[in-house]
Amino acid sequence: MAQAGADRLSRDRKEAVSISRRRWLLAGVAIPLSCLGAAERLSVTWDGDDLHVAAPQLHFLAGKPLDRLRDGAAVVFLTQLTLTTDNFTTSLRRTPERFVFSYDLWEEKFSVTKLGEGQRTVAHLSATAAEAWCLDNVAISATGLPQDRPFWLRFELRTAEPKDEAAVIGESGLNLTRLIEIFSRRPRDQQPQWNADAGPLRLGDLKRLVGRAARTL
Repeated sequence: MAQAGADRLSRDRKEAVSISRRRWLLAGVAIPLSCLGAAERLSVTWDGDDLHVAAPQLHFLAGKPLDRLRDGAAVVFLTQLTLTTDNFTTSLRRTPERFVFSYDLWEEKFSVTKLGEGQRTVAHLSATAAEAWCLDNVAISATGLPQDRPFWLRFELRTAEPKDEAAVIGESGLNLTRLIEIFSRRPRDQQPQWNADAGPLRLGDLKRLVGRAARTL
């Protein structure tokens, strides 16, 4: 009886040590993701009509997307801004956008095309300038939002999965519902994605832009 009790106690201790090790390893995996999210601080400005965001610490031209660009491929980045007045319990409105990045191997500069309505392209940009231009061209309407009502914003950015790239780049057959559906599913093959939240905010407290022209050149 005493030996059986000792054996049981030994097994329990080994199991506890094993569980502790697993938890420690899982925590080690989660830490970089939490730190990454914390580093991506989202600032918000208002031009009287739309809300604009900036994330100076966000550098998405790196890793696999950058490798593909340097291999001569175009890379499609999808962004989505979500506006909510109840801390993301429900969505008030969303604005998904599509950007196609390419890289000039000779000049070592980036070109970016914003697809959809008001399509436009810029070229000869550094990586930092290309990232900033992308975010400068992301906005969401503040129409109907009282200046004293709290609201929250969520910014999402991800690379398009290979099976979606043709549909995303093509103008026909793709609508906002399709883009929102792409964001609603988990990315496959470890496709890079970045998220950042801001809030609670109030329009009356935000920095006002003189005009949006300076942000869309």
